[in-house]
Amino acid sequence: MSTAAQKLYDLLPALYRLRDADLAQSQPLLTSAEQTQLAALQALSTLTLKQQQQLDALLDKASRGPLQSLMMVVSEQLAIFADNLDQLYDDQFIETCAPWVIPYIGDLIGYKSVRGVAPAVASPRAEVAHTISFRRRKGTVLVMEQLARDVTGWGAHAVEMFKVLGDTQYMNHIRAKNFYAPDLRNWKSGDYINTGFDRTAHKVDVRRIAVQRGRYNIQNIGIFLWSLNAYPMTLAPSTPVTGNPQCFRFSSLDADMPLFNHPISQGEDITDAARPENVPDRLRRHVLCQDMQDILAGKTATYYGFGKSLALYVDGALQSEIQVCDLEGPDGSWNNLPKAGGLPAVDPLLGRIALPPPPAGKTNHVRASYYYGFNADMGGGEYPRSSTFTAAEDQAVIRVPGDYPTIHDALTAIAGDGVVEITDNANYSEPAGLALAIKKGGHVELRAADGVRPTLFLGGEFAITGDEEGSLDLNGLIIAYAPPAGGGTLPPALLHVPASAKNKLSHLGITHCTVVPGWALLSDGTPDPTFFGRPSVLIEDSGVELEISKSIVGALWINGTATATLADSILDATLPSMVAYVATVDSGTQRPTPGGSLTMTGCTVIGKVYATLLELVSNCIFWAELSDADTAATPALWRAPLWAVRKQEGCVRFSYLPTGAITPRTYKCVVQGKGEPQPLIQSLRYGNPAYCKLYSVTDDAIRRGADDGGEMGAFHFILAPLRETDLRIRMSEYMPVGLEFGVFYEN
Repeated sequence: MSTAAQKLYDLLPALYRLRDADLAQSQPLLTSAEQTQLAALQALSTLTLKQQQQLDALLDKASRGPLQSLMMVVSEQLAIFADNLDQLYDDQFIETCAPWVIPYIGDLIGYKSVRGVAPAVASPRAEVAHTISFRRRKGTVLVMEQLARDVTGWGAHAVEMFKVLGDTQYMNHIRAKNFYAPDLRNWKSGDYINTGFDRTAHKVDVRRIAVQRGRYNIQNIGIFLWSLNAYPMTLAPSTPVTGNPQCFRFSSLDADMPLFNHPISQGEDITDAARPENVPDRLRRHVLCQDMQDILAGKTATYYGFGKSLALYVDGALQSEIQVCDLEGPDGSWNNLPKAGGLPAVDPLLGRIALPPPPAGKTNHVRASYYYGFNADMGGGEYPRSSTFTAAEDQAVIRVPGDYPTIHDALTAIAGDGVVEITDNANYSEPAGLALAIKKGGHVELRAADGVRPTLFLGGEFAITGDEEGSLDLNGLIIAYAPPAGGGTLPPALLHVPASAKNKLSHLGITHCTVVPGWALLSDGTPDPTFFGRPSVLIEDSGVELEISKSIVGALWINGTATATLADSILDATLPSMVAYVATVDSGTQRPTPGGSLTMTGCTVIGKVYATLLELVSNCIFWAELSDADTAATPALWRAPLWAVRKQEGCVRFSYLPTGAITPRTYKCVVQGKGEPQPLIQSLRYGNPAYCKLYSVTDDAIRRGADDGGEMGAFHFILAPLRETDLRIRMSEYMPVGLEFGVFYEN
């Protein structure tokens, strides 16, 4: 009996309680089954917790009269009534109200709901609560900056444009640092001109900022966004440049790439306007040079040092001083190479390192912690990936380099079933390639540990075979080709599932990986033409299910009876006229054979596709075209840059298609043509921070043409247009009367 029911029962006159007790003693209140159960429990010498609870309940029921039972029912209803009263009180406050009340409180204060794509605005309760505090600071530029940061999840900076107008100043309100002519001796004037941190004076621009035509006017507020992210690489080995022992590159693929700064948090509530160190942007030469001068002057470093944007280690020792130089020039003759006894030189714009000449017979070992730029968690990185691991909990885990020094040794040790986990950011070379045989029902996962991004260089193919129900999953790796020292025949592909009567592999998964498009990169970041036309993944065996997610891969050659499923990925044949997806291409006639059934959601494809069936294509961009050689033959080698054999099955929806595409039925697609919208892609080169990223001025038919109003292509899952829409909704609530705002993307 509950405490409330007992209190209510105790308030009754004692006479009624005595009579109720007499009735309980004189009448059997338990059923025959309950009496049997009570006797059985009382006969036991020891009771479990559950049995003791059953015994207590039966004894309580046997001793409880009808009046006492009635009071229990009444007390239950009173408790419900009391809870309802308590909830009515709690519903007066956003912190404690029921979920259904949140929209009503929001409506009272004029809150407008948003999609809540960014984590900071994913909770409507928190958003409504923050609205009240924001209202107190309504119209201030810091509120607008915080709204832009929280709603989009990107780096943001708000600027009142009247502060950078070149005008005759009012003598009672002089802005001492607002010079009409910039100080040309100050490097910041040139480095930050026409950016969110530009402080030079500008003439009035009468065009409207709301449509991103004008910027500088009295009533204008500029919202500057940095939509690229800075991703870390911790203690990663730098790549020696062939032919010069002084020269190194940060990239493991021996290609130039810009470094990014690690944005310093402004805290949950913004109290000071953002500065360049608070947003993810390219690390500029002048900025890093100024940081080194601050270190020499005894000031706290902002960009260089342990735990910051850049740290350089030579032979295991952190370099306390570096010089920042322009290291442009072809390999073998870089500019500004340091002399003997000098300081190490770094070029953050090119991602290059130059050391003083080493003593004869000595080789420097260089590592660095730095940040690189990219648009999303894709292709591997130190971002969290553990939720995508597929190994069972009871599978053996062998770690490299902890348990074995090489990946080959570790794969041999698991004997076709188990996990090989790489635990550092090192470069692993397998000059002879790899061979893996998976046992019957076995599952092998070759993965990078959470928080690392290793690179695997293959000098031959990674041949994968398996018995029945055998499967392989790759996670978090960068896979590239490096010719072995002795030369030799080129492998047919980087990842190869050969055709064999004994090969019954059922599944190949590629998640958060990069199988480098074109196999390898030149120093300028372009694909090595030596390997043009070769597939990255070749599946010759039938019945294999290929699944690719959040990855970047080169051309896929997939057996016509196998299947391929791609989600949120980039399929890059390096050129729109190259082959991205087929089964085979005849080496003599160059005639293609259609690849297996293809399913794609949220993908960007660079190159031609020829598939047996397009099972489902949704929210994709196909950037493909036919070459003159494709149409010169009779009959033509390729009938269309996107070509499905079976047109009565499958569906293509909410996607951008090349001219003349042969597909199943389409729904709300955009077809390339004169006068038609087309995707404005910032870069088609892997390694560029803006690789496959759409410009914000891309026509809304594509940028908002996905099924949920997001953009088509590989970065659909970011929902960038919806973040921008949320921002415009929020800004309209807090913009002072008579002012206008515009949104500008800085990267």
